[in-house]
Amino acid sequence: MKNLLKKRIIIPILAFTIFFTGTAFKNDFFEIAKQIEIFTTLFKELNMNYVDETNPGDLMDTAIKSMLADLDPYTNFMNEQDVESARINNTGDYTGIGARVKTFKDKLVIIEPYKDYPADKAGLKAGDEIIKVGDIVIETYKENTGDLLKGASDTSVEVTYKRQGKTHTATIKRAEVEIKAVPHFSMVNNKTGYIVLSRFNNKAHYETNYALRDLKAQGAEHIILDLRGNPGGLLNEAIKIVNLFVPKGQLVVTTKSKVKKYNKTYYTQSEPIDTEIPLIVLIDGNSASASEIVSGSLQDLDRAVIVGARSFGKGLVQRPKQLTYGTQVKITISRYYTPSGRCIQSLDYWNRNEKGEAVRVKQENYNEFKTKNGRKVFDGGGVFPDVVFNASKNSAITNAIVNSDLVFNYGTDYYYKNNLTDINGLKLSDTDFSNFKNYLKTNKFSFNTNTEKALYKAFEAATKEELNDNIEKDFNTLIANLKLTKTSVIDENKDYLLELLTEDIVKRYVYREGLYEYYKINDPRIKKATEILSNTSTYLNYLK
Repeated sequence: MKNLLKKRIIIPILAFTIFFTGTAFKNDFFEIAKQIEIFTTLFKELNMNYVDETNPGDLMDTAIKSMLADLDPYTNFMNEQDVESARINNTGDYTGIGARVKTFKDKLVIIEPYKDYPADKAGLKAGDEIIKVGDIVIETYKENTGDLLKGASDTSVEVTYKRQGKTHTATIKRAEVEIKAVPHFSMVNNKTGYIVLSRFNNKAHYETNYALRDLKAQGAEHIILDLRGNPGGLLNEAIKIVNLFVPKGQLVVTTKSKVKKYNKTYYTQSEPIDTEIPLIVLIDGNSASASEIVSGSLQDLDRAVIVGARSFGKGLVQRPKQLTYGTQVKITISRYYTPSGRCIQSLDYWNRNEKGEAVRVKQENYNEFKTKNGRKVFDGGGVFPDVVFNASKNSAITNAIVNSDLVFNYGTDYYYKNNLTDINGLKLSDTDFSNFKNYLKTNKFSFNTNTEKALYKAFEAATKEELNDNIEKDFNTLIANLKLTKTSVIDENKDYLLELLTEDIVKRYVYREGLYEYYKINDPRIKKATEILSNTSTYLNYLK
């Protein structure tokens, strides 16, 4: 019994020890000690006396996640697998099959095979559903199925997979995989260089530096830096990338926290590559964090013209803290501010609405700041481009379509039904969009909006109270009108959905590398950037 008791209370005791190693708790020492003692006592009593067997690990995991959920989505507990994933994200190196894989209960789906890496060499394609790894059936495996594909370099793994209803097998020889921060750079024309920066891992500055020097050697007199879809990463890498284009000693970003040691001011530390070359930065709604530090700082310093859609709006900085047994907690420690003094955080996690949801900072509450040349910029809503391309009407319905993998699955069907030879000439038509809408119906796509849920709940309450007789007709009319509205929302997002479909389809034929070549020819934002850069006075006018 003593041993059992020890096991049951070891986690809260460790938690107690961890809590008191931090300086942030000195001011509230008594209250923290009191709450931990209450929690420890509760945890012990619950495990000892609950009517059924409990799993202390699961209970603690739930307790931790519930506690952190009240803060912000970036303050997270990281188990050993999460820590490894973070390491891979920061370094870009790991050993495996060389593919993005999505885990389901009964299968592992290849989302994107990387060109010339093991999965690709073994013949696997996007959409393939792995149902068996070696002798292990995915559906019955209780552990983390994604781990089955991992292993030492040069070891082999046999997989059984389904493709278009047929079952196949393949042997994949694992290898070292390098995920590049700069997956592509090339010349758009004889004067304009194009650099895609997809992540801020610890190679981001090195690879961007190399790309910039190489393009200048090829004759580039202008640069387009593409940060679209870049979720961010390491702060120091962002500062060093800004430093490529601005002088040494320039303020880039300031962080402010309740803990004094996290209050820091970051300046460029090195000599730049080129402080004069005309520069355009492309951003969109998925450009976040370090991407916003780069784009926001270059905008504040009037060093680049920003083109695209409003960025995500993440003005928070996280730092991982080591815990026991190989785990970590990633904590939001500060807010960051660009050179003009603005914080572009768009969601307020500390003043939530009555439903407990973080609310977006209202436009009337934005504060005005000035760039180096006196141009107006604003906080509270991400980085606003100097040249705006209307963002997609990224409604809950279109999010649901994407999250249901219906864009991805349609791309799979399209690939196997169409033998395209000129992929750079691909233009999805109205007919293609109609086919996609029919595909949604065929696959029984349904999504209940919060409005519908509220109406159903109200009608259910009216039925229980026997008040539904006179309102049933109106209720059915409202529901019917809502369904029509949902259909119209899909039509309103036609351009956005066609862009997503095109991107997915292009990658099926020519991998991600070919997608960037497709962009250079067909993407309207790159065309606009190239047009601005071709006229010096036009470019400079945006910065005045």
